[in-house]
Amino acid sequence: MKKIIVICGPTGIGKTSFAISIARHFAGEIIGADSMQIYKHMNIGTAKPSVAELNLAQHHLVDFLDPKYDFDAGCFVKAADKAIEDIIDRGKTPIIAGGTGLYIKALLNGLFRSEPICKKTIAKLTKELDEKGKLNLYKKLEDCDPKAAKKIHPNDSFRVIRSLELYQTSGQRISDRQKTHNFNKLRYNSIKIGLYLNREIVYDRINRRVDIMLDQGLLKEVTTLIENGYSLDLKPMQSIGYKHMGMFINNEVDWQEAVRLLKRDTRRYAKRQFTWFNKDKEINWFMPSQFDKAQKLIKDFLT
Repeated sequence: MKKIIVICGPTGIGKTSFAISIARHFAGEIIGADSMQIYKHMNIGTAKPSVAELNLAQHHLVDFLDPKYDFDAGCFVKAADKAIEDIIDRGKTPIIAGGTGLYIKALLNGLFRSEPICKKTIAKLTKELDEKGKLNLYKKLEDCDPKAAKKIHPNDSFRVIRSLELYQTSGQRISDRQKTHNFNKLRYNSIKIGLYLNREIVYDRINRRVDIMLDQGLLKEVTTLIENGYSLDLKPMQSIGYKHMGMFINNEVDWQEAVRLLKRDTRRYAKRQFTWFNKDKEINWFMPSQFDKAQKLIKDFLT
């Protein structure tokens, strides 16, 4: 199987700079595994690599999709497969770097379902969405699969429709399907490098990074997106940072509360990432400062 390197870990840990160093040392190119850095016009709030960082190593699946379009793990796998093939064909080393655990797991082990079962059902549900609105469909999901509804935002019509489509065509709840799927199919020969620090240090870094994002103009970035026609109801605009600035813009909270919630929710997201990645016993854990040790392990893997 094709060999790839995976760099993962929680937000704010330093994956971007670490992956760039690995890429430069092993003649590699980076494939972003971040569900938000894929979007154009969303730079500050996603902590997207800077122009200088992008110039240090070739990046793929970063800053390429308009925020009005949906993108999920199935889309990621297809795009990443294509990028990996291209990178290897040119004699380079693919490096998957990011914090979206589901994307990484789907790439390495496959998805339980990447295509809809019945496109007619999808069309019917889409028509119902247009005619009766998002909340009508979401209520249907709450009735047939309350566990899935708790994990899906009412505005995330793409996932709501896919969940209803599975239930209506097979009678199976998507929450049960996800629970029983073990991602057993091995798709690549990979070495997984996880980055870690003491959680309190990570949380402090997150708090400081939020302050930096605000100084860099996160509020202006969100305001400009809205002015350019991107609704706060869009899935990407409901993500961490953008949602909080939207709450402030809509006078739902004052500035101090918006910042507090943004920091809190980012810390909570990092905690969920820790939990996700800690379940993977194949990950080799290093502190960001232990580059030399990680480098040796990767060298042994590639040779």
